[in-house]
Amino acid sequence: MRPERLPMTARLVAIGLVAGVFSTLFGVGGGIIVVPLLVGLTAFPAHAAAATSLGAILVTATAGVVLYAVRGELEPWYAALVGLPAVVGAVAGAHLQQRLSGRALTLAFAGLLAVIGAWLVGG
Repeated sequence: MRPERLPMTARLVAIGLVAGVFSTLFGVGGGIIVVPLLVGLTAFPAHAAAATSLGAILVTATAGVVLYAVRGELEPWYAALVGLPAVVGAVAGAHLQQRLSGRALTLAFAGLLAVIGAWLVGG
């Protein structure tokens, strides 16, 4: 069955499953997985997809961090050193995002992914 023929709820559940796997497997999921899938499979506008992804990350990250903490693989101090400044970055990013058109946001995101992909392959 083609994705556009699936009900919206089924598409959102599928996106969540994919994001959950990739977020715990690679530490990614929100932006790299959820945003493109929301835009491509559910026709969410770019701004709404980014905001929805952030809400989903809260749930996904909580589940993942609990599992990793139980295994003794979490470094809380380092997580705080990354996470607390990230809050400031998130506020700044939300303000910047509101000033960009949906098209500019999508192109900037695609460019970021291309640069990161090239860096990972070349590095």
